[in-house]
Amino acid sequence: MKVSRIGKQNAYILEGNGFRVLQSYQTIVALQAPSGKYYKTDRFYSVTTSKHINKFVGANPILVSQDLLNDWQNGDFA
Repeated sequence: MKVSRIGKQNAYILEGNGFRVLQSYQTIVALQAPSGKYYKTDRFYSVTTSKHINKFVGANPILVSQDLLNDWQNGDFA
């Protein structure tokens, strides 16, 4: 798995198994699936985290519940 830190912030891009994941602190807030589609949390965190999310996902991401991203992070993603 490849891990890249975003600036001096506590935000990281993790890449592996065809997924690219944006993690803020310990929380996944957006991801790119192997299909190329982007998914982002429906929850608002901070202005900085929102900027990171919007830069990562670009235009027309699919909005999903934070619970779904949490399930994915815990290995429960179907």
